[in-house]
Amino acid sequence: MSRLIVTSLATTALVAAAEPWWQFGGPAGNGHAPVSTLPLSWDASDVVWKTPIHDRGWSSPVIWGEQVWVTTATRDGGRLFAVCIDKNTGKILYDIHVFDVTSAMAITSANTYATPTPTIEEGRVFVHYGTYGTACIDTGTGKVLWTRRDLKCDHERGAGPASSPTLVGSNVVFHVDGRDVQYVIALSKDTGQTAWKTTRSIDYSKVPVHHRKAYGMPVVIPRGGGSQLVGVGGRGLFSYDPETGRELWKMKHRGWSIAPRPAYGGGLLFAIIDRDNPELWAIRPDGTGDVTDSHIVWRETKRMPARASPLFVDGLLFVVNRNGIATCLEASTGKVFWQERLEGAFSASPIYANGRIYLFNEESTCTVVRAQREFKILSINPLAGEQLMATPAADDNAFIIRTEKSLYRLTAPVGQ
Repeated sequence: MSRLIVTSLATTALVAAAEPWWQFGGPAGNGHAPVSTLPLSWDASDVVWKTPIHDRGWSSPVIWGEQVWVTTATRDGGRLFAVCIDKNTGKILYDIHVFDVTSAMAITSANTYATPTPTIEEGRVFVHYGTYGTACIDTGTGKVLWTRRDLKCDHERGAGPASSPTLVGSNVVFHVDGRDVQYVIALSKDTGQTAWKTTRSIDYSKVPVHHRKAYGMPVVIPRGGGSQLVGVGGRGLFSYDPETGRELWKMKHRGWSIAPRPAYGGGLLFAIIDRDNPELWAIRPDGTGDVTDSHIVWRETKRMPARASPLFVDGLLFVVNRNGIATCLEASTGKVFWQERLEGAFSASPIYANGRIYLFNEESTCTVVRAQREFKILSINPLAGEQLMATPAADDNAFIIRTEKSLYRLTAPVGQ
């Protein structure tokens, strides 16, 4: 079965346990873990291994077979790396110096030059550093198979690299939304050559340059008997044919610098609009052309996240904003069932497994709540006190957790 079919069908249901955590958000890109044995509570004794990761990066871990991959970069962006870790032992298998960069553009101190999450399949991992390059690496040898360094965009005085790639059929697909250019591109997985490239169909000539930027990641969702590729850019949300890149529909908005990946469930698309004043929009994704005035079902404008992606579970939406305000909404109507403040600041996206929502804050403490209309905290679990910005990955009964300095494998205590 092709990855395109797997991604488009696996939306609200859990994926088979054999499916690897191959992209940001897991097998279906929706934050659902493919197993139900993740720990409910833990402490330092449940850490199987802890491996230091040099330099700095916020890319989330991806897993295939016995390997975990992350990226990292020097603080000045001059050297970009891909690191492979044995998931059972924590041993570093490869530490690959992928690119050198001369005079990297200035970025916000909250970001890194290795923030985009890799994507992986059998035999190959695809690492991406925004304007500084994209590479395909052989996971068996660590050899770089191909690179692209011509897909430039201007993010000077901006967040820097952040948009993550995903695999769609035979292509690697990602957004390029800078101050100067705005497009979506698909590269052949085998060669790195351009399969298709589609420029955003918004007239940006009168839009302030910093409002043209975005840092999102596309998601494949159903469309009739097929599928569509949907993502958020500056001032617009767009749907494309995944095979050709042809635009299917668009929805205009006033937002910019948007990072959360959209979610899908119950026939609706849920997208965060804007960074400074984030809103959550529920959208019917069945339109054609400009659907700005016809396909918005509801909006929520208060206490929505600028960083963490929304999570759809059984007709409910769960979000957590930077200030730690977690919200549960009815997906079909936007009705708020509960809204509670959690301890800490939050950038990582929530994860769902076994009726539980896992919410990791920026101090690496995880609050576990019940995935229901009634708010209930099940456990609160500190880890290392290190800064955590990357969304963890799930692997059988374990979390793979990346903090500022280290990568951890943390397993469930017996009996959980």
